[in-house]
Amino acid sequence: MKIALKEGYKGLGKTSPNPAVGAVVVDPATGEVIAKGYHKKYGGPHAEVIALNKAGDRAKGSVLYVTLEPCSHYGKTPPCTEKIIKAGIKKVVCAIRDPNPVAKGGLEVLKEHGIETISGVLSEEAKILTRFFLSRILRKKPWVIIKVASTLDGKIGVSTGDSKWITGQKARKLGHKLRAWCDAIVVGKNTVLKDDPELTCRLVQGKNPLRIVFDTNLNLVPEFKIFRIKDNSKTIVVCGESADKKREKEFVKRGIEVWRLPVCEQGIDVKAFLRRCFSEGISSVLVEGGGKIHGSFLREADEFFFFFGPIVTGDPQGIQSISAKPLKKLSQSVKLEKLKIKKLGDDFLVHGYSPEGFSLINTPLE
Repeated sequence: MKIALKEGYKGLGKTSPNPAVGAVVVDPATGEVIAKGYHKKYGGPHAEVIALNKAGDRAKGSVLYVTLEPCSHYGKTPPCTEKIIKAGIKKVVCAIRDPNPVAKGGLEVLKEHGIETISGVLSEEAKILTRFFLSRILRKKPWVIIKVASTLDGKIGVSTGDSKWITGQKARKLGHKLRAWCDAIVVGKNTVLKDDPELTCRLVQGKNPLRIVFDTNLNLVPEFKIFRIKDNSKTIVVCGESADKKREKEFVKRGIEVWRLPVCEQGIDVKAFLRRCFSEGISSVLVEGGGKIHGSFLREADEFFFFFGPIVTGDPQGIQSISAKPLKKLSQSVKLEKLKIKKLGDDFLVHGYSPEGFSLINTPLE
């Protein structure tokens, strides 16, 4: 199952709105891995089918390990259960059951055809791999990741706005991998003004995410790099319902999509934004900043990646990494679960989940 999980990660970011899934065919007598496969793209063959096609006649009497319950319905492709039955698989071991009401029930179909089934093997690891899909199916909202690259004293830039580079190449490369994993990336207007970013995955192989800019009053002009990129991913500007309509026309002429959403005290209503994302088929959102945007999404975030560079600014006017509403009590803070710390060159990564995100990956699916 560990091999199947590793296979699944190869497809993460390429299969949405489908889940990333890995599969392995094993000889039960020797334990030899006969074939491996993963779901490569939406609409393409599923992981089980790819692995079984590679295995050929050797699949007969073997054991199939798969990170998600095989589907039993006709969608973009035929049911995986049909392929498994025809291949003569003896036993199927899956990590988690499929919560999708359209696709679930595959294990029961296999049992009816005399195939032994087991579920719940490395289920937590599989739910982490599948978290974007699970959020869409079980919560009807995208999975939200906040990514911060800050100094040790919590600044993402000094008082002049200078912010390059706080972290090194290894941290930046992992940040680009997060972009490749997610359906969409969100930044605020000030990040565009100060950094003029492209928000692409140029440091890693993978698709570029949808680029989304929060600009409540439509103050930006469509001359920045983010509005001039020509690729398969579109750029979206999110503004308030009363923003300038003439400026909207300028963006639309450039092929930029504009979403008008309600505004609250903190700016764009994030809950309304996430509802719109869900309706647009977006399963995962990476929030890259700046501090105000991080603060706006703080209570909606499921997962956090904090990259700390070996820098102390001491700048009292430096830009805060997260700027949200003042709190009256420390107990009102977001306490991260399942915390991990990793060294990346001279930098440190602190990774964890919000209580809501942690509860999703603890949802029983066995």
